[in-house]
Amino acid sequence: MKAIITGAAGGIGFAVAEKLHQQAKAKGELCQLMLVDLNAEALATASDKLTQLGVEVESFVGDLSDPAVPETIVAATEKAFQGLDALISNAGIIGRAFLLDMSVEQFDQAFSINTRATWLLAKAAHPLLKKSGGSIVATASVSGVHPTPPLGMYSASKAALLMLMRQMSVEWGPDGIRCNCVSPGSTHTNMTDARYSDPVLREDARKRNPLQMVAQPEHQASVIAFLVSQDAAYVNGENIIVDGGLQNMLMPASGMGDPWNR
Repeated sequence: MKAIITGAAGGIGFAVAEKLHQQAKAKGELCQLMLVDLNAEALATASDKLTQLGVEVESFVGDLSDPAVPETIVAATEKAFQGLDALISNAGIIGRAFLLDMSVEQFDQAFSINTRATWLLAKAAHPLLKKSGGSIVATASVSGVHPTPPLGMYSASKAALLMLMRQMSVEWGPDGIRCNCVSPGSTHTNMTDARYSDPVLREDARKRNPLQMVAQPEHQASVIAFLVSQDAAYVNGENIIVDGGLQNMLMPASGMGDPWNR
C-alpha cells in the first residue's frame, strides 16, 4: 500500500496510518506512507512511531491552504515510492463563527483547506491513481449534511466537499479511480479534546448516542481503510456517516419519545 495521508500527525489521520500498516502486515505487504501535517513536531513523533512499526515513512510539513503545496506533495510521493495507491484527504480546520460574524478571510481559509486542497491533491494524484487503479477517500463531516451553528463555514465547506467527491466519482470512475467520503460524527481527537476531557460533557455525549459510546479515531480509521482496500472495489461516490446512529435521534431530541425507556 502506497498512500498519502493528510492531517496525519494525530487523531483520525494517524489512526488511518496505523490501520493501513496492520492491513498490509496481515497480507505480508510493505506499507509506504507519505504523512502530511502542518505541525512539524507532532508529525516527526508520528513518523517515528510508524517507522518503529516497520512502515516506510516519508513526511511533508506543509500548509494546504497554499495552492502550490498539494502538487508538491504528490511529486514528493512519486519520487519516494514510484507510485500511489490511495489518497486520504483528512486534514481540515473547524473555525467557530456565526455567519454574520465571519470574515472573508475566515471563509476563504475554511474552503481552501476543507475543500480546495482535496481537489488539488486529487488532480495532481490522478495520473498515479489511474495507473494503479487507486482510491481517494476524503474526511467530510456530519456537519456537511446537517447545519451546525456556530460552524457555518465548516458545514458549508464540508457539504461542498461531499459534492466534490461525488463529482469526482462520476468523472474519474471510468479511469478506475474510486472516490468516497467518510463523515465522522463528533470524535475524540486533539481537535475536540477540550470537550471530551471534561467528564460531564463526555458523559453527556456518551448518553446521547444510541451506542452509548464516544467515538474514537480508530472507529473512523477502520471505515477509511476499508474504502481504500480492494474489499470496497465496487464502492464509489458514497458518503458513509460514522456517528453511532446519532443522526437518527431527531425525534427523541425534539422530545418525541424516550428510546431507552424499556
